[in-house]
Amino acid sequence: MRIFMTGGSGKAGRYTVDHLISLGHQVTNADLVPLDHPEVHNIKVDLTDAGQVLNALHAYADFHELEPGTGVPRYDAIVHFAAVPRILLVPDNETYRVNVLSTYNVLDAAAKYGIRKVIFASSETTYGVCFADGEVKPEYIPVDEEHPTVPQDSYAMSKVVNEVTAKSFQARTGADIYGFRINNVIEPHEYAENFPAFVKDPALRRRNIFAYIDARDLAQMVECCLNTDGLGYQVFNVSNDDSSVGITSAEVIERFYQGVPQKRDLGTYETFYANDKAKRLVGFSPKHGTWRSEI
Repeated sequence: MRIFMTGGSGKAGRYTVDHLISLGHQVTNADLVPLDHPEVHNIKVDLTDAGQVLNALHAYADFHELEPGTGVPRYDAIVHFAAVPRILLVPDNETYRVNVLSTYNVLDAAAKYGIRKVIFASSETTYGVCFADGEVKPEYIPVDEEHPTVPQDSYAMSKVVNEVTAKSFQARTGADIYGFRINNVIEPHEYAENFPAFVKDPALRRRNIFAYIDARDLAQMVECCLNTDGLGYQVFNVSNDDSSVGITSAEVIERFYQGVPQKRDLGTYETFYANDKAKRLVGFSPKHGTWRSEI
C-alpha cells in the first residue's frame, strides 16, 4: 500500500513507520521533523494549513514516482498520529487548535481525494481520568469503548471532538475511519527504566487506568486495521493484555476502585483498559506484554 503517515517521527509513529515498511508498504512521513529512516519519504507539512495538507496528499512522494509517466499516484490509506501529544507543552488553546484543525484537514482531504481508509489517533484521556483535576475514577471497570467520554482538559477535549468529526466524515463518504484510543505508549527500553517504580508504587499508574500499550503492538494494531475493511466508523481501545503494576487485579480494586461497578470478572493481572473489541473485530493480538519477565 501507498500510505500517508502523519506524525511518523514521534514516539509511537516511528515504530509504526518501521513496521509498515517491513511489511513492504511505501510510507510518506508528514511531520515537522523528518524521520531518519533509509526507506521513508519525508515531507514537512503544517497540518493546520488545509492547503498544505491537500497539496501533500496529491503529490509525488519521491523521484521514482515520476518514472511511469502516469501522473501522481493515489494514497491507499492515511494513518494520522500527528498531534500536540499532551497538556502542559503549549497553551491549552493551542493544543486544542492544532489537534482539532489538523484532524479536520486530514479527514477533509481524504474525503475530497476518495481515500477509503483512515486510521487516526484518539486517546485514553477521552475517558476523563488521565488529566483530571484531582482523582476521577472510571464509571465502571474494565473501561471499554462504551464508557462516557467527558474529559476536563484541552488535549482530551480535542480528541473527543476529533472522534465526532471522524464519525461525521464517515457518514458523508462511507469510507472506513478507525480511531484508536491509545493507552500510555511504552517503548522497549522503558520497561527496565520505568516499571520498577510502578511495581513499587502502583498509584503512579492510576491516571493511566493501570494499563499501557507497547509501541510495537500499537504498530501491529495499525496493520490489523489496514487489513480489515468494511467496518465503517469505529473506535478501539488499544492496550496490552496485562496491567502495568505488580499487584493483582483484586488488589488494584481493593486499593483504588472500591465501590466502582465491575462489568465482568478480571484475570489475575488483566488490563483494566479493555481491548476485547479490537481483538474481536480486527484480530488484534498483542505480543509484547512481557514486562514481568523482562524486569
